[in-house]
Amino acid sequence: MDRIKEVDVLIEKAILVGVNLRNEEHFDYSMEELRNLAEALHVEVVGIVTQNLERVTPSHYVGTGKIEEIKNFYEEAQANLVIFNDELSPSQIRNLERDLATKVIDRTMLILDIFGRRAKTREAQMQVELAQLQYMLPRLVGLHASLSRQGGGTGGGFKNRGAGETKLELDRRKIEDQIAKIKKDLEQVKDQRETQRKQRRKNALPVVSIVGYTNAGKSTIMNQLLAGIGQEEHKQVFEKDMLFATLETSVRQIELPDKKTFLLTDTVGFVSKLPHHLVKAFRSTLEEARDADLLLHVVDVSNSEHGFMMDVTNETLKAVGVEDIPTIYVYNKADLAQVPYPVVSGDNIWVSAKQGVGLDELIQLIRLHIFSNYVTCDMLIPYDQGNVVSYLNEHASVSNTAYEEDGTLLTLEVREADYAKYQRYVVN
Repeated sequence: MDRIKEVDVLIEKAILVGVNLRNEEHFDYSMEELRNLAEALHVEVVGIVTQNLERVTPSHYVGTGKIEEIKNFYEEAQANLVIFNDELSPSQIRNLERDLATKVIDRTMLILDIFGRRAKTREAQMQVELAQLQYMLPRLVGLHASLSRQGGGTGGGFKNRGAGETKLELDRRKIEDQIAKIKKDLEQVKDQRETQRKQRRKNALPVVSIVGYTNAGKSTIMNQLLAGIGQEEHKQVFEKDMLFATLETSVRQIELPDKKTFLLTDTVGFVSKLPHHLVKAFRSTLEEARDADLLLHVVDVSNSEHGFMMDVTNETLKAVGVEDIPTIYVYNKADLAQVPYPVVSGDNIWVSAKQGVGLDELIQLIRLHIFSNYVTCDMLIPYDQGNVVSYLNEHASVSNTAYEEDGTLLTLEVREADYAKYQRYVVN
């Protein structure tokens, strides 16, 4: 199934437009983030227009008097694209494209295009396409001219060859059919994920899930933890200093020197005003965090808006049912923030993942949370139960082995589940 083709006109010069509603506290950062999103698609930002309003204008988002200013600025800067810092309604897109006589894109479409380009796995591509189609469906009338310019399509054969009520109805029906098909396919993937989760629960391996704002350094932390235990390079995940570098959930098994083992999962990064269609589409992926025993909430402490980023991350997690899970707050990029590191204070830790400083302390914090259910004891294993000795040597931390008259005496630290399983061998 092909994804909707990328919008060629995005590789252009753009004017950014934002409405500051009632002196919104994080408006300036939101506009800066919009610029970063545009640049992630290689769009050159040639100007910014903002307006203070008590409420958005239903017909055009901005006040109608602002349209002329945007148009003049647009022509003067020789731009060929206008990007708005909110999700626009179908009628707003239609009115703006008519009055500005140019291509109009909103923040949602921008993020969907980025996700479309970054998606690598079959599941991520389906999730993005579902969100794109759901966004497009109510906007067919307003987007029709734009879509015909794009020449976009889906595996279902959806093409835009012109306007007309009959054509629109055909397009609408094909999109609805495609949405139904993708949802069905994603349900199968979700079932597979649930089977994998059940297997993990059966194996009683603790799960640690990395969450956080996009570009906070989640993949870097995962790779440094893998490198720290000598994990093969091919197990490492893709990392790059850009928004939404990774969309796929990565799961890696971490085995510590004392044989304690846990699963580490990485999730898609968050951003403010993340399209609700996208959150819904990625729900099954984000649910990996819901079943975690511990969250590592990675924060770019060098960014002055990191408190706001933490709020956005927490709100998005709550929206997909990730609540009441023990959390370690990992304040990354402490070197850039010029704050002391590595420093541990309760469940907060300041690190520099890029420099690999603070990772040992982070491992110790993780240990305190997920390995508190280990029991230290002695077990005397009869010689005819060599398979039990082999199992414990592989799955427990054995500090001493002695060969007694009645069997092998092990001094070990073992999971509660294994302690209960082999309790008959416990001595003193």
